Amino acid sequence: PERLRPAPAMDGLKPGMKVAITAGSRGIHRIGELVAAVVQEVKRRGGEPFVVPAMGSHGGATAEGQADMLRGLGVSEEVVGAPIRSSMQVAEVGRTPEGWPAYCDRIALGSDWIVVMNRIKPHTAFKSDIESGLNKMLTVGLGKHKGAENVHVIGLGRGVVPIARVIRANAPVGVGIAIVENSEDLTYDFAIVPPDQFEEADRRLLKLANQLLPRLPFDQLDVLVVREMGKNISGTGMDSNIIGIGRRIGGQHKPDITRVAVLDLTPETHGNALGIGLADLTTRRLVDKIDYRATYTNVITTGYLPSARIPMTLENDQECIAVALSGYDPAKARLAVIRNTLDLEHLDVSEGLLDEVRGNAALTVEQELGMMRFDGQGNLL
Repeated sequence: PERLRPAPAMDGLKPGMKVAITAGSRGIHRIGELVAAVVQEVKRRGGEPFVVPAMGSHGGATAEGQADMLRGLGVSEEVVGAPIRSSMQVAEVGRTPEGWPAYCDRIALGSDWIVVMNRIKPHTAFKSDIESGLNKMLTVGLGKHKGAENVHVIGLGRGVVPIARVIRANAPVGVGIAIVENSEDLTYDFAIVPPDQFEEADRRLLKLANQLLPRLPFDQLDVLVVREMGKNISGTGMDSNIIGIGRRIGGQHKPDITRVAVLDLTPETHGNALGIGLADLTTRRLVDKIDYRATYTNVITTGYLPSARIPMTLENDQECIAVALSGYDPAKARLAVIRNTLDLEHLDVSEGLLDEVRGNAALTVEQELGMMRFDGQGNLL
């Protein structure tokens, strides 16, 4: 709240205004506390705040599913101090010069002022000077299922900015709060900007986010084991900027990972396994948790159907990792294990990477080599 109070961009908020605050499906650090801080400041200025889920087709493209996703991320009325108002209903608010329709959440449209809040980061499926940020939150997030489907058909790189301009011109967009996280996924900085600065803020902060983006400390791996994936981790379940965007859009990209094995879904993803198709192997445990309706709805909306392909499925983690390593010399195999693509501070590596780790001043060996440990069901401990 201390940073919000002196922000000139907040001065358009007047007493008595009904204020819609967006909240998305990503696992932004302390998102509940951030939303609560905005709610507190809106109330201090005399506004009447409420929260709207802004997550395109996530949550199974249902109003209750999207509210459930927010609750799972810690954004509930009890935590943030304002009601959650969820709907999938949208209205067309105008068209771009190209004739593309712009859709916006009806509940947000019914407010007097919209606070657009989102994390600025590189997107997992396209590259441009504006990627994930305030403009995408307007077009895809507040566009709900219909708006998300529309902009994915057009192409995110082409459609996000012109459609966002139409929404800003025809909806009560009041202010943007752009969040940047560091390589440890902690809040690094944020900017509070008026609507006419959304594009400049997205461009400027994307450059910073690219510098801060966590990366695997290896350019090449034989096997990467990912303990969990989910929509709260990345739009593609596993961030393709981490595992190699070539798996998503083709071409040669670093890191070069021969085999990716993913072991489980996060509880917060509510069965949405979009991005499972980026893996080469998975487990029965993960597959049994898939909500196919939620996954397929999201995948169809993006237009990239391979994201839902189920890879080779093994009975447990032990079998999955063993098959991933098949054909490699155990003493030389380049294997790394990470919790997820957001949490790269600690990772386990095989003997074949140890010399490289010891030669990297940015890495510290915290524990010597040992055997992988599994529980009675064959799941990795």
